[in-house]
Amino acid sequence: MFEQSFKNIDNILHTDSGCGTELDYVEQTSWILFLKYLDDLEETKKTEAELAGKKYTYILSSEYRWNNWACPKNSDGKLDHNKALDGDDLTNFVNNKLFPYLKKFKAEEPNTIEYKIGEIFSELKNKISSGYKLREILNIVDSMHFRLHKEKHELSHLYEAKIKNMGNAGRNGGEYYTPRPLIRTIVKVVDPRIGDTIYDGACGSAGFLVEAYNYLTQNQTKLSSSQMATLQNKTFYGKEIKSLAYIIGIMNMILHGIEAPNIKHMNTLSENINDIQEKDRYDTILANPPFGAGIGREIQQNFPIKTGETAFLFLQHFIKILKAGGKAGIVIKNTFLSNTDNASVSLRKLLLENCNLHTVLDLPGGAFQGAGVKTVVLFFEKGVQTKKIWFYQLKLDRNLGKGNPLNETDLAEFVNLQKNKADSENSWSIDIKDINQKTLDLSVKNPNKKDEAELRTPEEIIKEMNRLDTEIKSSILGIKKII
Repeated sequence: MFEQSFKNIDNILHTDSGCGTELDYVEQTSWILFLKYLDDLEETKKTEAELAGKKYTYILSSEYRWNNWACPKNSDGKLDHNKALDGDDLTNFVNNKLFPYLKKFKAEEPNTIEYKIGEIFSELKNKISSGYKLREILNIVDSMHFRLHKEKHELSHLYEAKIKNMGNAGRNGGEYYTPRPLIRTIVKVVDPRIGDTIYDGACGSAGFLVEAYNYLTQNQTKLSSSQMATLQNKTFYGKEIKSLAYIIGIMNMILHGIEAPNIKHMNTLSENINDIQEKDRYDTILANPPFGAGIGREIQQNFPIKTGETAFLFLQHFIKILKAGGKAGIVIKNTFLSNTDNASVSLRKLLLENCNLHTVLDLPGGAFQGAGVKTVVLFFEKGVQTKKIWFYQLKLDRNLGKGNPLNETDLAEFVNLQKNKADSENSWSIDIKDINQKTLDLSVKNPNKKDEAELRTPEEIIKEMNRLDTEIKSSILGIKKII
């Protein structure tokens, strides 16, 4: 329905001097789609109000509504070229009137769509330098509609594809994209329920929140109006520090059916975890926090375990902000399980003593395209100490990559075995009492590996090298004698 429209928009942006990357394409498409979505939403709400015998008050004043500035129509319902702005007139209006007007909505209540309008347009700017090209894009977007379920479904699907392409486009884009098959698997194992509060403190493009919403709505035959209200307003919460990711995350959730996403634009790690109270906690946490060292001492002061590793600070935050009895599925570097530095050992101790780390999924290299690190997924519940951990090592008969990504079939055995924590060639359990109590090393060491040659010790390797060295010297001497 809309696939060709998206391609046409990308082709136009590709020729505009203000947009140079896939990241720009997604950002610029996002703000235009958002304003078209908002116009459709307002018209739907107006119709609903009229049917109820009520008067509807528009969010935007007349001059800034889509049908007045973007695509004014004549009596035949076609674009009125006499009223439609174009070229420099259009860019001047967008840059000097529209964006400043929309920024002012940031003064509204945070959990409203008005506030989201203000946040979005405070964080970005129009990069489309040609007003004529902007006019072409507006005309294309005007043909898209957000009213029917079928239309929303296709738009959300295409938008997800754009986010994926953005992730494949380069290092920065990849920060916002976690493979959807992995997210769906994590959500399935954590198994959130309607009424739970679901949180991602590093939500990026909101993939975890979107898939949790899909899981909750698809698992129900019919949702009541109160259940839908709960899903819309009191279920999904997120935080994101980067402006582009924040905008994409909001747009992604809106396109998937959540009108006013509860996503805050902020640095999660700037919050002192000692200030977190019971009212701030969540039932479910789903997240893939950013990896990397270099967090300054000022931020580290907000955490009892001081470390420059971003993901380790996030893990402390997640443990603290999870409710007692709450469930979590967190992606983290596999080195977390075995690092011997004080921070890593202390963090493992904190997790094992405060939570039941019941499952560890060990992912192969290449699961995250371009990431260059191996990862594991930690599944835990807060409030009970860990006594036994079930490990599953995902072994595939192919190398993962851009043309051969991770899929849900790859993870099907894990999901099936995890229900009963069953042993297999790829899964096993360990008792916490049997590990080194000083280092708390949780390395993934599969005791069920078959047909693998035992690795030689360093001493054996050195001995063999010396033997070969002696043989080579002897051969050279023999050759010299012949010569």
